[in-house]
Amino acid sequence: MTQFGTQEPTTKLGRKRDPGRDRVILDATLDVLAESGYDGMTIDLVAARAKAGKATLYRRWASKRELVADAVASVKPPADLDALPDTGSLRGDLIASLKAPSTEHAERKLKIMAGIVSLLNTDPTLADVVQRALIEPTAAVNRILIQRAIDRGEVSPDCDIETLAVVAPAMAAYRTLFQRLPIDSDYIVSIIDGVVVPTATGVTATGLMDACPSTSP
Repeated sequence: MTQFGTQEPTTKLGRKRDPGRDRVILDATLDVLAESGYDGMTIDLVAARAKAGKATLYRRWASKRELVADAVASVKPPADLDALPDTGSLRGDLIASLKAPSTEHAERKLKIMAGIVSLLNTDPTLADVVQRALIEPTAAVNRILIQRAIDRGEVSPDCDIETLAVVAPAMAAYRTLFQRLPIDSDYIVSIIDGVVVPTATGVTATGLMDACPSTSP
């Protein structure tokens, strides 16, 4: 009761947002994007995949684009940066990091990118999200492995780490987005053996040989 004798209005609380359900919806969004692309994706398809009502999705995300941006941003890195392989060589480290889950994760990310590629030139915010969530995690792993190789004297300290770190993800993206070909571990190994390691160590090979000076005298 208030001092004027009237009862305070009772506020009805809606159902609390369930982070677990959000994760299911975001995963369903990524699956539909990878399968159908942005143009083919609908809220109905996502709702059916997530076994949720359309109203549930619209209460959380005002538009399809907002849902897609959140879904892409939610992609988790496949690797623990504090537990990367340390085999004693750059090639060994790069190949050891290509475990099956990581390869599958990388291919799924590329399919998601292919699904939203038409939006990237017109939506800078989404392009930034894609860079952070889909490309940067792989580049971050490569930077650490290349730096280790520099520290042990396998690679020149003048090496262009940034260039080499993005070679494999860039070539994989090109293969998926433009050549429409699948990505598997054999393809990534071919990049490691044909471009990254030869370029980093100065061994003659077709590739970006100017990215790193040779460690040879």
